Amino acid sequence: MDQLNILDYSFIVGYLVLTLIIGLWFSSRASENVDEFFLSGRQLPWWIAGTGMVATTFAADTPLAVAGFVAKNGIAGNWVWWTFVSGGMLTVFFFARLWRRAEILTDLEFIELRYSGKAARFLRGFKAVYFGLFINAVIIGWVNLAMFKIIKIMVPELDPVLTIIALVILTTFYSGLSGLWGVSITDAVQFVIAMAGCIILAVLAVQSPAVVSAGGLTKALPAWMFDFFPSFGSSSSTSATGAVALPFASFAAMAFVQWWASWYPGAEPGGGGYIAQRMMSAKNEKHSLLATLWFTVAHYCLRPWPWIIVGLASLVMFPNLPMAQKEDGFVYVMKAILPSGLKGLLIAAFLAAYMSTLSTHLNWGTSYLINDFYKRFLKKDGNEKHYVNVSKITTFLTAAFALYITFFVLETITGAWEFIIQCGAGTGFVLILRWFWWRLNAWSEITSMVAPFIAYTFLRLFTAIEFPESIFIIVAFTIVVTLSVTFLTKPTEIAQLETFYRTTRVGGVLWKKVSVNMADVESDKGFLMLFADWALGIVMIYTILFGTGRIIFGDIIQGSLFLLAGAVAGGLIYLDLNRRGWNNLN
Repeated sequence: MDQLNILDYSFIVGYLVLTLIIGLWFSSRASENVDEFFLSGRQLPWWIAGTGMVATTFAADTPLAVAGFVAKNGIAGNWVWWTFVSGGMLTVFFFARLWRRAEILTDLEFIELRYSGKAARFLRGFKAVYFGLFINAVIIGWVNLAMFKIIKIMVPELDPVLTIIALVILTTFYSGLSGLWGVSITDAVQFVIAMAGCIILAVLAVQSPAVVSAGGLTKALPAWMFDFFPSFGSSSSTSATGAVALPFASFAAMAFVQWWASWYPGAEPGGGGYIAQRMMSAKNEKHSLLATLWFTVAHYCLRPWPWIIVGLASLVMFPNLPMAQKEDGFVYVMKAILPSGLKGLLIAAFLAAYMSTLSTHLNWGTSYLINDFYKRFLKKDGNEKHYVNVSKITTFLTAAFALYITFFVLETITGAWEFIIQCGAGTGFVLILRWFWWRLNAWSEITSMVAPFIAYTFLRLFTAIEFPESIFIIVAFTIVVTLSVTFLTKPTEIAQLETFYRTTRVGGVLWKKVSVNMADVESDKGFLMLFADWALGIVMIYTILFGTGRIIFGDIIQGSLFLLAGAVAGGLIYLDLNRRGWNNLN
């Protein structure tokens, strides 16, 4: 009965064939040059670019991780990633237009636009290999492990190792063939399929016999598990499932420090990685801003509630799962309640989430390895066809390395988010400030990457301080060391700073030492109103997020008030952007 039938396999095979067709359709366009291959010729409309961002951050492991947060700390456990709203809105209003304006191929190319000297060259080359190959392979490995777990539980008749290898080969084939055009279009399709599948699963989960017989989720689980904000007291509140209320100290670390201080893929302070890639691929500054705004709204307001509901339902349906296996509860719910046909649809939905993340990471990682290492340091005089061909080969090699990491290095995805956030704590300070303060140099950024590892290692070896309270210490140490190194080393050459300022027109008082002799450059103004838009954007996201949640759990009046507040904030943002003329850009 657990095995899939022909209807289930029809959904799965149909999805895979559709993905392959899209990849083949865009193959000739992607082969024209590296600009087409990595940035879609800078012609993506905002809704395609933004949906691609959302689809990429919706990986196969994401719903499982959210189920784990809910099982551990209730709904408030999601603040481990909800806090990045502030950083996301900072990217929307301050950085989206700057990334598009820079006219660079990758965000690592920014390093030699902003800094000078050997340190800048080293930093660019090191980050190209470190992030493009090693960190990228680890992230792909986590996603592979999550899909491995889903296949093993949901489709026991298939060999999960061979299935993962086959899926990686297929995804590598269409992403290597079609470049970012194919990746972006398939991302849009994959996001719709993945969201539809998760919504269906959430509806069926709350209607399952176990949940209904318990009187519904709100009666079956402690009331504090449905609180959107953590307890202001200690973490003494517990439930029979082993969940513990999130203490306020943990919330404070995430809400007030983590969002601007920690580097995390997909939520980099100031943008970066594949998020910057999509911003730079947009048609113009307007489309870059709107793409990032749409991504932030969809990322926080549309996606999480189906996952949260299934996570809560898993605690009712499988209360005896050990805490270390609470993430698996999401998949067990799928297996327990889905009828024939829908089971195949949900597996196709998870394949969509998985493949959209995998394809983007392969394209993004390859862009680093080709543009910022191979082309920059190894072969500077190749033609466009040569670089496109090498890009396709590199895509396959990156996928092969990621498979090795998956099966021979990684053991679990548990705690991966927390580890990355801690080891990037403090780096965000430089990633933001490097745009707005002339004095930061390449050594500042290098130091901000090394210092968190030192602090994290010390805390792990010699203290009992754990995440997220560790964030306070790691960030403080990183900032102090980074600023010390900044003032002990030479600043970036003035000619390089002038080139950067002329290219980005970033403006601001912290560039006065450079801009004083550049009166012909019309820099950005109105930072006060940008901060107002930023604050309104944060209000808009959280009120829509909480309003949706209140309505789902039956509080129609309070939910409607939240949504009304979100609509007002969004309207004020629209009026200000229209006043600035950004909505009149072609």
